[in-house]
Amino acid sequence: MIRGKFITLEGTEGVGKTTNLRFIKELLEQHGIQVVTTREPGGTFLAEKIRELLLDPDSEILSEQAELLLVFAARAQHLKHVIEPALAQGLWVLCDRFTDATYAYQGGGRNMKASTIEWLEQWVQGSLRPDLTLLLDAPVDVGMERAKKRQDSPDRFELEKSNFFEHVRRAYLLQMELHPERIKLIKANQPLAEVQRAIADAIRPLLR
Repeated sequence: MIRGKFITLEGTEGVGKTTNLRFIKELLEQHGIQVVTTREPGGTFLAEKIRELLLDPDSEILSEQAELLLVFAARAQHLKHVIEPALAQGLWVLCDRFTDATYAYQGGGRNMKASTIEWLEQWVQGSLRPDLTLLLDAPVDVGMERAKKRQDSPDRFELEKSNFFEHVRRAYLLQMELHPERIKLIKANQPLAEVQRAIADAIRPLLR
């Protein structure tokens, strides 16, 4: 059986990941591709429980090390029970955030060493990396303004100051510079139709 493809969607708050995840799923299904959509942290019962701990603004203050280890604990479950089995069955996996988010949020935002994240990435994932990562990028003030308009209560990360998200954004752009063959920049402050045209263009090579 031909192994499925693994596509991840990345970006800071308010860049339109949820909307465009639906668009990508529909685009792939139009090409007759079976798609599993999932998210990080989360994707399994246990990983979703870890997500709750990570995002709860009212829980005890997490150390940077605890936060990083919880992210990878959730990822290990996610890989074993969702991502790897789906890819092995020939399904395509579309994931809202993956390890690039760890380099951005824990590396850039929390100032954790990239070498520590790299070690955990190799230990938990082995050789598994996304086939394509779409980085939705917009100025931090634009994303934060959009995020404020959402109805749900802000989580622990969304309560961070804009300076935190500037560091996150810079770390994302660094990841793109380090992995240009995999990470494609999508300018998310364009009109939605243009954003989705750029996304479709980036995905097209995988469909050949």
